[in-house]
Order: sequence, then structure tokens, then C-alpha cells
Amino acid sequence: MAACIPLSSKMSPLLAPGLRYLLKEQHSSKTVLKTLTDLSRRGYSANAQQAVEDSGTNVGFSGPLEHYNSLIRDGLLREDEHQKAVLQKLDQMQTTLRGYTNTPTSLFSKFFTAQPKPPKGYYIYGDVGTGKTMVMDMFYSHVETQKKKRVHFHGFMLDVHKRIHRLKQSMPKRKAGKMAKSYDPIAPVAEEISEEACLLCFDEFQVTDIADAMILKQLFENLFLNGVVVVATSNRPPEDLYKNGLQRVNFVPFIAVLQKYCRTLRLDSGIDYRKRNRPSAGKLYFLSSDADAEATLDKMFDELAFKQNDITRPRMLNVHGRKVRLNKACGTIADCTFEELCDRPLGASDYLEISRLFDTVFIRHIPLLTLNKKTQARRLITLVDAFYDHKVRVVLLADHPLESIFVHGEDHDHNDSHILMDDLGLKRVRKLTVLPLGACFSWKRS
Repeated sequence: MAACIPLSSKMSPLLAPGLRYLLKEQHSSKTVLKTLTDLSRRGYSANAQQAVEDSGTNVGFSGPLEHYNSLIRDGLLREDEHQKAVLQKLDQMQTTLRGYTNTPTSLFSKFFTAQPKPPKGYYIYGDVGTGKTMVMDMFYSHVETQKKKRVHFHGFMLDVHKRIHRLKQSMPKRKAGKMAKSYDPIAPVAEEISEEACLLCFDEFQVTDIADAMILKQLFENLFLNGVVVVATSNRPPEDLYKNGLQRVNFVPFIAVLQKYCRTLRLDSGIDYRKRNRPSAGKLYFLSSDADAEATLDKMFDELAFKQNDITRPRMLNVHGRKVRLNKACGTIADCTFEELCDRPLGASDYLEISRLFDTVFIRHIPLLTLNKKTQARRLITLVDAFYDHKVRVVLLADHPLESIFVHGEDHDHNDSHILMDDLGLKRVRKLTVLPLGACFSWKRS
């Protein structure tokens, strides 16, 4: 439905700009969100974003570096030497991978002919907003191989666990009185994935789940041995992955495997491009102390819901056989509270399902996040990560300004504070700890 909804002349001045932008004529909600979201994390303007997407055939460009230089010449990107240095490496890899495959040409060659040695991959890390995703997207769009996949790391690991479960379920049932034979499904799962892709590009490579941490070494060792090339982006250097995690001593060998098969590149120009040249998309972050804040969000929800072919009602989500209830939704719009999303024992799979079903999510009543709410803070970051990758638009209502939503006091254990801050990627400024959600929820891309 593309018709423009007339905006009431009595509408709150805080609400009107955002809704006019969201409900712009001749745009479906999906198109509007595509225009509004995920521009800044790639470190370039809306025009540059469109230029990258429109060049899916890559006509006229020999590789990602030439494409990048073209965007600079056209004034759609500002030159960044750090981005350029990374792209030079990726450009060389793109040339090396031209025509590469990890599939043997015949059964005979599989067993008796030496396969070409795969090139080393890259692990690109740096602060948020420096353009890591942009350079990887450019690289991925120019790689000339049919067997390539670009996936978010959380989604990839959920798929791995589904495959493991499926293989285990397919095993013959244990006979009464006999011991079940041990079965390790990880190598077969790695082989399945290797048959589907010779290049895996991971966005937001991070490890927070012990179930993931315990299988990564064996999984990736098998992927690499099967000729899979990996390019990944992350906010952390390899040695800091799963830092302070449970049973980390069992995870550490994976880091050596990763460093053996992937070269490490740092992309850290010190500039957060998401905070530059933000387009006017209206006010989408509200304080509880704002006059009529709740009523403003109610009006915004009603205006957006009016375009949906649905009624406002509770929604029951089915996530791996579990029921997750959202109290208020309409079509692709969900109106949630912080308590609904972060106080309950939800995880990445739940947030990914919400991202799949909804393109706009309201989150109300976000409290001040002290160390007493560290579990909720971790969930909020996982939620942000899922919404970030799926370009879900968010409208927030919080008790405190975004820049100071997480604080710790002197009454908490000093070491516990540092461990949590490490885990969440927080910065310390004197006695104030700043949760980097201001960057994560930069309004032109969330």
C-alpha cells in the first residue's frame, strides 16, 4: 500500500517530521525503511548507499577498490586512508578468488589430485562506524564465484545448531540395553556448509554463547580444511573474542586456528561516520520526561498501523518450538516495552525472529541500566545487533538520555565492573560508564 496518509494539522510538532518521512508518498514501509536504515554504519551518504546497491552487476569496475575510488570522485564518499588500505588487500583477494572453487571436478580428483590451496581470509576489526561493513559489502559484491555467502554471525551459528540437531535426530534410536554409539555431527555439518560455499563473509563476528564457543574450533578447522575462505568483521581483535566467557580456556585454541587461516586487519580511523551528515528523519528518541511523550508515540504507532493490512493485537511468535508473546503489534509494526524484550530470558534467536517479522519496533520504558541490570544490558546489545543487521527501524522511549543510559556506582565490585564493561564494549569516563547505544541507534540506520 503506497498511498500517503494525510497528517493531521493538530499533530504534535515532535511527531510530524518523523511520520512525514516514514509515510512519504509512493513508498511502501519496506522501501521507506531501506531508505532510512543502515546508511551510516557503512560510513557513506544515502547517495553512496544507493550507488553501491545499484551497481550489483559491477559494470565498469574491476574490483572493490576501483568502485570505492569512483564513489570518492563522484563526491558520494570522503576518502579515508584506513578504509582504502583495507580495500587494497580485499581487492587483491578478489582477484585471487576469481574462479576459485573448493569443489573437486570429479570423484577421482577428490581423492587423487591435489586441490588448489585456498588463499588466507581476513579478519577486519575496529570501532563501530568506521566502515567495516561497507568495505566487506563492496568486496562481496565484486567476488566472482557462485558459491559465496554473506551472513550475520548470530544467524550463521543458529543455522549450525539446527543442522547439528537435525543430524542427531536422524541417527538410529538406541536399542534397549545397549550403549548408544558416540556421534560427532560437527564435521558432517562443516562438510555440508563447505559444499554450499567456498567463501563465507561474516558481519559482526562475536562470541557470547558458551554453546557456540565450545564448537567453534572444530567447526572452523573443518571448514578451512574443506577449502572455505573466511572474511569477517568485528569490533574486537581475535584475542579478545569471548573475553571473560565461561570455560574460555576451551575456546582459546579457536583463536589460533582463526589466526592461522585469516590475516588480521585493523580498520580504525577514529571517525564514527554514522554521526556525520545525518538526514532529517524526525525525532525518534524520546525521554519519559518529555511532555506528552507517551501520547506522541501512541500517535506515531497509530499512523503507521493505519497503513497495515491488519488489526492491532497481541502476536505469538514461534521460536524453535517456544512461544514468545508480544502484547501489541499490527502487521510489520511492533510496540514493545523494555521489560518485554530484555527482562525475559530471550536471546539472539528470539531477536532474529522479531527482526524477520517486523520492520519497525517501538521500545518503551528503557530504564537507567546499572550493574544490577547487567543481564538486561547484554540482551539489549544482542537485540540491537540483530535489529542493526536486519535494518529494523526503532523508536525509543527512555528514562535517561542515550549517552548516559548505563552507569555504575562505587558500591559495586571494581573487577566485576571492568569485566562487564569489557563484555559490553563500554567506555569509562571518570565515574560514568557510557553504553554505546547512541552509536548503535543512530537514527538514519536503526
